[in-house]
Amino acid sequence: MRDAPGLVWRKPAETGLATLAFFFDCSSPWTYLAFTRIHGVLARTKAEIVWKPILVGGVFNAVNPDVYERRARPDPRKASYSEKDLQDWARLAGIRIGRPPVFPVRAVAAMRCILAAEEQGRLVPFARATFEAYWGNLQDISRDDVLSEICRSVDLDPAAILSRAGAAEIKDRLRANTEELIARGGFGAPTMFVDGTDMYFGNDRLPLVEAALMG
Repeated sequence: MRDAPGLVWRKPAETGLATLAFFFDCSSPWTYLAFTRIHGVLARTKAEIVWKPILVGGVFNAVNPDVYERRARPDPRKASYSEKDLQDWARLAGIRIGRPPVFPVRAVAAMRCILAAEEQGRLVPFARATFEAYWGNLQDISRDDVLSEICRSVDLDPAAILSRAGAAEIKDRLRANTEELIARGGFGAPTMFVDGTDMYFGNDRLPLVEAALMG
């Protein structure tokens, strides 16, 4: 059963397990929260996950350009509450989310490196370290030296990962993931699909995601 380009969905009846597609970009703090918390959901539901690194800026440009207007002219009351909400969630998740001096960051190199790390079975630790570097340590993850240090922190060779991240195949995969999310009705990150078609958006939807995976 083929639901979208590059992704073959298996019916739960065939595998005995539900499937979750997780579209993410490390430049989003709300995605950092969802990425941190989704592992507990997976452990409890035994669901199979398909990680989908994307460029959320590409999604915004295509289908959600209002994001830029809201950033340029934020409502001060909503902005103040949003910051409180973010910190409340960060404490609950046990992570640090600060204010990176470079925001929004150009995350294309980092997301390509995540795909390169996936080929070596290290997507999760590399993505976790990238989130922490940007949101916790407030580092500029568009820089090769920062990405090299992330590689070393998860026992990957920096030269090999950065070289592979520049390959046409990796670039095409990142573009395809982004276009796939748009084609499937997504408009930001994190976006999750349960068993191919049941879409959920946002960190705060994880209880609904868990219920759907269990059901």
